Amino acid sequence: MEFEQYARMSADELVERCEKLKSARNAVLLVHNYQVGPVQGVADYLGDSLRLAQLATESDADLIVLCGVHFMAETAKILNPGKKVILPSLAAGCPMADMITADELRGFKAEHPGAPVVCYVNTSAAVKSESDICCTSSNAVRVVDSLDADEVLFVPDKNLGAYAASQTGKNVIAWDGYCYVHNMFVPEDVVVARAEHPNVPVVVHPECPPEVVKMADFVESTGGMVRLAEEHDSLIVGTEIGLVDRLSREHTDKRFYPLSPFAVCRNMKMIDLPRVVWALDHERHEIEVPDDVMEGARRSLERMMAL
Repeated sequence: MEFEQYARMSADELVERCEKLKSARNAVLLVHNYQVGPVQGVADYLGDSLRLAQLATESDADLIVLCGVHFMAETAKILNPGKKVILPSLAAGCPMADMITADELRGFKAEHPGAPVVCYVNTSAAVKSESDICCTSSNAVRVVDSLDADEVLFVPDKNLGAYAASQTGKNVIAWDGYCYVHNMFVPEDVVVARAEHPNVPVVVHPECPPEVVKMADFVESTGGMVRLAEEHDSLIVGTEIGLVDRLSREHTDKRFYPLSPFAVCRNMKMIDLPRVVWALDHERHEIEVPDDVMEGARRSLERMMAL
């Protein structure tokens, strides 16, 4: 069927077809926290980048459907070279991942010889292959702290690099990259949110600017925010609003407020339910990683996961 036919299906029809196709294809749907609600609703597993990377290695499915952005699908393929990995929309990229190339990283390393490179998981496979170890927002501090070096290169997120430096005391030289969603938060957002919701704790993502991080009660990855929601009746949440949707759906007796209603990742919203079902039916779009890149990228990911 052409995609337009899926787009005309009702939500119930799409969910039913999705379940049948998952069974027929022995497929697993790994869905990021920032995906739209209907896609989260058909997930086999829902989580942040680290959790999805772990789940990719644990699944016995033949087909992995990654509902997120391109670097996440690449990561799933790197960790599962013998399995077919598909991304429902090739347009779903990550602007921060595009802020550094493998050539630029090689130049960065040449300027700081001997310094180990920590790459955020939000990078291309080619950048991962040029790095010593990978990290996610949930383990960046641990990864940086684990290195036997006082000076560490960190790519591409300057904000996450600054947070890791503040928690480890190491000289973290960060690339000038950022997440356009988290970098938009400003201190005034925290001031306004606290005024509107007195006595409600503020949790922010470590991709936020340092001046915002300093004002928060908690600093957590999205996975950490999910755990924190179990412990609090209400939270002001400083990350992409898709997580607020998830928390509100899972805890109907609690209240979760976005730090900003404008914190929307356009790239994460490119996959909708009709596209997921179309991708499952046609097994599109398959993600491949060149062999020469695969080995180095897997090494940096496995070093992270060993921690």
